[in-house]
Amino acid sequence: MPRVLANGLQIEVETMGRPSDPTVLLVMGLGMQLVAWPMEFCQSLVDAGFHVVRFDNRDVGLSDKINVRSQIGLPAATLRYLLHLPVPAPYRIDAMADDAIGVLDALGIPSAHLVGASLGGMIAQTVAARDPGRCRSLVSIMSSSGHRRLPRASLRVSRLLLSRPSGKASPERLTDYLVELFRVIGSPGFPTPPDKLRERLRASIERSYYPPGTIRQMLAIIASGDRSSELASITAPTLVVHGDADPLVPLAHGVDSARKIHGARLEVIRGMGHDLAPGLVPRLAETVITHLRANPGA
Repeated sequence: MPRVLANGLQIEVETMGRPSDPTVLLVMGLGMQLVAWPMEFCQSLVDAGFHVVRFDNRDVGLSDKINVRSQIGLPAATLRYLLHLPVPAPYRIDAMADDAIGVLDALGIPSAHLVGASLGGMIAQTVAARDPGRCRSLVSIMSSSGHRRLPRASLRVSRLLLSRPSGKASPERLTDYLVELFRVIGSPGFPTPPDKLRERLRASIERSYYPPGTIRQMLAIIASGDRSSELASITAPTLVVHGDADPLVPLAHGVDSARKIHGARLEVIRGMGHDLAPGLVPRLAETVITHLRANPGA
């Protein structure tokens, strides 16, 4: 897989399909690598006539890590957010959106369909709002506007996220932690077989595991705050996909996003949590492909 220079950073990129076909840029979420996009989903897009580009966000996977001498801790950042005080952070979501645009620039792609999951959805929303000419259509999956009044993650999920082991923990300990995390946030209506989940997560750890980057991405979300005004400016044809069983980013976030993006269509999937479980892939692929074909863009 090649690395490209995007927004001053070396970003790991993987492409599938014919470059002459319309491009779908896949943007992954908090602390997750490009390999978190299921290969079956990517192949379905290619088979449907799309050129697929997926990449590791900054601070994740094989892309550049941001060198920061010191930074505010998550508890302090959360407190400042609750007190309506500015939250200092090494970067914000808009910088990650510039990375995504930089990937398109490096590959010589003038515009693309943007498909983002969780934090990736926030990044894709920001690209669509700030640089509409680069966005043929938008798909925002299990994501949010960041509005303050939206419900937060369950206490159990929050505790799990804050108890993430350090990079010095053994691969077995790290795998156990991630298996438990995805068991809690995953899709109850589309359970992933335990052996398959463990195998997938162990492979991800062996590729890269970098907790400081995940913390900095969390700070980026907190520091970016409420982006409702940006969502209201999006003109791209938009599909919002959300599960009714998401304990990390509750369904209300998807409903809110769809209401704030003019003309957006909301697709609620019963039994979907905060993951891209194998059982979800066929429906998700069909829903996304239908949207992309209906909105070819420029």
